[in-house]
Amino acid sequence: MVEEYDIAIFGGGISGFSAALRLQNKGLKTIVFESHGQLGGCAGFFTKKGFSFDVGATTLVDFIEGGVGGNFFKDIKLDIPKGKYIDYIAWLPDRQITLYQDAEKWKKERLDKIGSTQNHIEFWKLMDEVTKVFWAASRKNIKLPIRTPKDIYILVKCIGIKNLHLVKYLNSTILDIVKKYNLKNDKPLVGLLSMLIEDTVHSTIDKAPFINSALGVTIRGAGLMRAEGGMKSFWNHLSNHYLKIGGTIKKGNKVLNFKQENNSWNIKTSKGSFKAKKVINSLPIDLLQTICPDSIKNKLQPFIAKNEKNKGSAIVVFLGVPENEVSNQTLDHHQILLDYESKLGKGNNMFISVSEKDDHISAPQGFRSVMISTHCEIAEWQNLSEMEYQIKKQNIGLYLIEMARKVYPNLGQNPIIYEIGTPLTYQKFTNRIHGSVGGFKQTKENANLKAVPQDIGVKNFWLTGDNTWPGLGTVAGLISGRIASEYAEK
Repeated sequence: MVEEYDIAIFGGGISGFSAALRLQNKGLKTIVFESHGQLGGCAGFFTKKGFSFDVGATTLVDFIEGGVGGNFFKDIKLDIPKGKYIDYIAWLPDRQITLYQDAEKWKKERLDKIGSTQNHIEFWKLMDEVTKVFWAASRKNIKLPIRTPKDIYILVKCIGIKNLHLVKYLNSTILDIVKKYNLKNDKPLVGLLSMLIEDTVHSTIDKAPFINSALGVTIRGAGLMRAEGGMKSFWNHLSNHYLKIGGTIKKGNKVLNFKQENNSWNIKTSKGSFKAKKVINSLPIDLLQTICPDSIKNKLQPFIAKNEKNKGSAIVVFLGVPENEVSNQTLDHHQILLDYESKLGKGNNMFISVSEKDDHISAPQGFRSVMISTHCEIAEWQNLSEMEYQIKKQNIGLYLIEMARKVYPNLGQNPIIYEIGTPLTYQKFTNRIHGSVGGFKQTKENANLKAVPQDIGVKNFWLTGDNTWPGLGTVAGLISGRIASEYAEK
């Protein structure tokens, strides 16, 4: 006899698993299907020779009391994981800028290092106003895109009537605002904004929506932290609690297809058949389309077609190195822009995350785990012969290490671990088609009011994950997971 669950969740990444935790905590019987051998998805980890590496997300956003992350842990009655709230350094071609958690330090730093003209002051004033209002709205459970009159009410309530005039910026890009203050030719400002926007909304300064960009640029001031022990400890913390409160996890269990019969979903996986009254999907929508019934496929197609050109991926170098290769820096996180004039990606905008000195979950004593990541286009990794692929992979790995030596001159001289992740690596281990990661590149045409909603109009079925509003990142994943869980618990 096939056991039936109240709610089945497809995908054990941050969005799907956070929805499962919320629902299980409320007494519903839930099951999570994860095709990989462990949880996490693009916010997961892998281990090798005593080292643990974060495979995508290396930091957690808004994990403070009253923040999106803090509220999530409060709702599921679990302590926020131990970790370190971080500052980090943005290395521009001609200067270094410390991105401080502390608001007053950051205000001083940006004026000292970027510019203190009246135009700069007015630009940052608007940025501060927008981020204050919309970070608060995110923490008050705002929901987009608008689907019902109730959603309009929630929007107004979360933003506040006195702040509704800021909604006009939904139709602006960050470049529009830079131009408004005659700062388009300010290379340090545009360079800094560009690198932070690519990292947080996976887009470019001329296409990224202003409000989303403003939130992305200010994540350091919103409880940015690295969990003690990295994502390995984070997932152990979450999964142990989920199991403790009665949840079911099926790892290495790939959903092959599902269909609705007699008010239940019949779910066929690589390891058996299951039933659930309701389903929450956190798989990318193009992957979902390959396993879903026509009733869902027809709803997804317009979103898939619209976003086909808005996919991207990443390259990550994983190093396990002796302590002395990274001991020259006080801070453990750095972001590098090599050239103001060149296109971002493929090393021109790279993020370096190093485990803490005494973090012996991430690395053995006397060693550190290092992750170097950069964005890339998917097409350039397609249709390669095995030899072409291996040469390309090794070349980009060597290049990223060489460029990272701007921060750590001795990096990679005597690595214990040296692994390179490419789009094909993500395709293999996360099942994402062609290794597409990070959600869609956000534009005015596909974000916010035009984003993929959690409710697409199929009974007892909802979406979550980085393909849906509000997009990529741990904080966005928690928001979309919350919205999906609220639908499902009714």
